[in-house]
Amino acid sequence: MRAFFRHAAGWGSLGLGVAGLFLPILQGWLLIGLGALLLSPDVPFFRRLVSSIERRSPSFKRGIGALKKKLRLRY
Repeated sequence: MRAFFRHAAGWGSLGLGVAGLFLPILQGWLLIGLGALLLSPDVPFFRRLVSSIERRSPSFKRGIGALKKKLRLRY
């Protein structure tokens, strides 16, 4: 049941993020990043994307790790 809510929140966040790229009110990149992080335990594309971002920029790695811990995401 937890995976269902994580998928619903992840795909919803991605949808709002794409809309946010065109609407000035929503923060598109932030919502796309959150959706990718929520979907990364279950969707291989997003898992590779998040690990690639962690490798390329170590400053983001701490923030992503803290967010994973707060969201209790397990790989």
